[in-house]
Amino acid sequence: MTKKYAIGVDYGTQSGRAVLVSLEDGTELADHVTPYSNGVIDEKIPESGVELGFEWALQDPNDYIQVLKQSVPAVVRESGVNPEDVIGMGIDFTACTMLPIDGQGEPLCFNTNWRENPHSWVKLWKHHAAQAHANKLNNIANERNEKFLARYGGKISSEWMMAKAWQILDEAPEIYEVTDQFVEAADWVISKLTGNLLRNSCTAGYKAIWHKEEGYPSKEFFKALDPRLEDLTETKLRGEVVPLGTKAGQLTEEMAETLGLSPNVAVAVGNVDAHASVPGVGVVTPGKLVMAMGTSICHLLLGEKEVEVEGMCGVVEDGIIPGLYGYEAGQSAVGDIFEWFVNHSVPAYVVEAAKADGVGLHQWLEQKAAEYKPGETGLLALDWWNGNRSVLVDTELSGVILGATLQTKPEEMYRALLEATAFGTRKIVDAFHEKGLQVDELYACGGLPQKNKLLMQIYADVTNRSIKIAASKQTPALGAAMFGAVAAGKESGGYDNIIEATEKMARIKDETFEPIPENVALYEQLYQEYSKLHDYFGRGENKVMHRLKSIRAKVSE
Repeated sequence: MTKKYAIGVDYGTQSGRAVLVSLEDGTELADHVTPYSNGVIDEKIPESGVELGFEWALQDPNDYIQVLKQSVPAVVRESGVNPEDVIGMGIDFTACTMLPIDGQGEPLCFNTNWRENPHSWVKLWKHHAAQAHANKLNNIANERNEKFLARYGGKISSEWMMAKAWQILDEAPEIYEVTDQFVEAADWVISKLTGNLLRNSCTAGYKAIWHKEEGYPSKEFFKALDPRLEDLTETKLRGEVVPLGTKAGQLTEEMAETLGLSPNVAVAVGNVDAHASVPGVGVVTPGKLVMAMGTSICHLLLGEKEVEVEGMCGVVEDGIIPGLYGYEAGQSAVGDIFEWFVNHSVPAYVVEAAKADGVGLHQWLEQKAAEYKPGETGLLALDWWNGNRSVLVDTELSGVILGATLQTKPEEMYRALLEATAFGTRKIVDAFHEKGLQVDELYACGGLPQKNKLLMQIYADVTNRSIKIAASKQTPALGAAMFGAVAAGKESGGYDNIIEATEKMARIKDETFEPIPENVALYEQLYQEYSKLHDYFGRGENKVMHRLKSIRAKVSE
């Protein structure tokens, strides 16, 4: 029997990558990365130079299409497989990454009439300029005792669909008026592949307050926010919401020719990057927390019941694996923090030393930091360089390093930042446990677990749990490919459900990080100190971080 294959395309913050996968055993035959030409647009609009405000983060949808045009043909060429044997395709995306489109499904930023207006562009997941609207939404939802709020840890994030749409209405009503629909970038890319626009249940459930049984919040709620929003879900968020693994359609003739594939390729509806990683590491049962670790971390946990957990980003029935409730929490900066430190806080002698040793700066700092015992640096940090997603849900919080002296070395600060992100994950694990959701072991995927062994050992010690590492370096793309195989179905050589696909295609490394008892005891002491700082700055006793951001915003006007 001829082997069959699927392609998964993973859209990240700075680039997109395609992976061609064997449906027989999940072997990855080829992968290719395409950096976004415009990257993250956070200062000025390309070409026009229109300046952006504080905490804006946009992208160019053209970059997403270029990923398809460059990376998909590349993996087919590199693998050497017959394009006719590629039967399925799926994509995953950072979320909520949303854009306004016109009646023909084209982004408004493609229209010369609107291109200079920042609100016509893609709003990336880490666009935080809608925080004021998120605050108002949460206040009104609390006043009205809206039932949906508890499913999102008590707060709706500025990163999500509703706050971003409301910001557009308030600040660019002309853009809101001409928008036919607000869509997730994942759903838009699928529409370009197949000609069909469908809303996937994952992004709708986690990022747009949609519920499998109840749908969106009521028209009365949106009217209470702003009378102009009353019909939002029936007009600009209209459209069928379908389960993960649903076949959105097949490649259009034009797109098939562009990608060098058969028009018979089945395309699955879109997914969220981290959520696609769960089946990618073989997790289909409760008790196993999956950490998709990169610029940020998304924490995913499966459960058999729906309970309220402080600061969770959402709980969605069938949101990750059919038949189970999928819980999401997260940290809004992890790898980004380490990158910030390396780019902006490392002295010249470290750069020279790393060069002399023939290693990168991260590797040099990791090696030096590993020479310290827990607590030996005398430092403690809070991991809020890009705000806090869970459990506090406050994008206005900022970072702290405590305990520095004139003897403090860069590698000590680097280690303190690694530890801070581990403490943040421990907060999330504790929040789940307090509500009766077991977290027995951790699974890690993404770029960080592949590169930084010290980081993984610290996480094992801080959480006092074993950590298993994904064998794939591109786990979200593998998961997306698995859903592509489900869209194709067993009759075509794929699978009829994601459980079957997971049994055959998911892989983890033999390597496991086990907690070291003496480190666990030391980190427990440090975690108690972290918790005091966490609550002091994060729960309202000292709102200095909010005040500093307010002063900065006023001075910057």
